[in-house]
Amino acid sequence: MLSAGVRRFATSAIRRSHYEEGPGKNLPFSVDNKWRLLAMMCVFFGSGFGAPFFIVRHQLLKK
Repeated sequence: MLSAGVRRFATSAIRRSHYEEGPGKNLPFSVDNKWRLLAMMCVFFGSGFGAPFFIVRHQLLKK
């Protein structure tokens, strides 16, 4: 009895939700502007690459 209600709710929730389809439509960021995407990717990956260097610099400059 309970499982039938859960199944009915899950099916109706899936049926109600509608998302745009196509490449890049299911991403949490926009891929329409390639230059903005390039800048955001450089900031994202650059921060991960540069963080250890800034941390070491900070530790070396501490008194």
